[in-house]
Amino acid sequence: MNKLEGKTALITGGSKGIGYGIAKAMLEQGMKVAITSRTQASADAAVETLKMIDKGEILGFASDVRSLDSQQAVVDELLNSWSGIDVVIANAGLGHFGSVENLTPEQWNETIGINLTGAFYTLKSTIPALKKSKGYYITISSLAGTNFFAGGSAYNASKFGLTGFTQAAMLDMRQYGIKMTTIMPGSVATYFNSHTPNDADGWKIQIEDLGQMVIDLLNMHPRTLPSKIEVRPTTPPSR
Repeated sequence: MNKLEGKTALITGGSKGIGYGIAKAMLEQGMKVAITSRTQASADAAVETLKMIDKGEILGFASDVRSLDSQQAVVDELLNSWSGIDVVIANAGLGHFGSVENLTPEQWNETIGINLTGAFYTLKSTIPALKKSKGYYITISSLAGTNFFAGGSAYNASKFGLTGFTQAAMLDMRQYGIKMTTIMPGSVATYFNSHTPNDADGWKIQIEDLGQMVIDLLNMHPRTLPSKIEVRPTTPPSR
């Protein structure tokens, strides 16, 4: 028996990359999945492709994770359509890189706003629903959440913060039966930072690998909680 069939999920930043890979994996399990993106056009484009899986149910919404009102509006609409929310994936993210000397306040604020504050707002807007379902909240952090590097001041700050936020919030939320995990990938073949996936990315983690990881977490016995997972390519980059 597939215990995930019919379960509901919300994925921020789900129109491409890691979020898209997780959405695809969930639909293949027969789940109901809602994805958000910055624009309705990008959400709709992803929905049209994901519909071809012909399993589960897929919806798409425009949302700005930096706005609690925007996040709450999506949650309210989902709860009007579905009986509840079982899984939330806080995946929306971006990166601005360069020396802190050259980093602009706008780049700093956007990075912290989307990568860190966005995850806080996503959790705040879904706590009541997750309490009812005793659901699962997963954040997509990064190995940059424990490993700093030159040119990464804003990104490191956001991901260090996201890792710490998830772990502390996990201790708050487990009293309600809500499970929380942060996944910290290394190099992933995705569109992050204006990169276009190509054949040379074969050594990297693939989005379907992370989709499978989420399914494995959701299928784990309720008594067990892998609260922080580091994942990296098996082999180093090709030189």
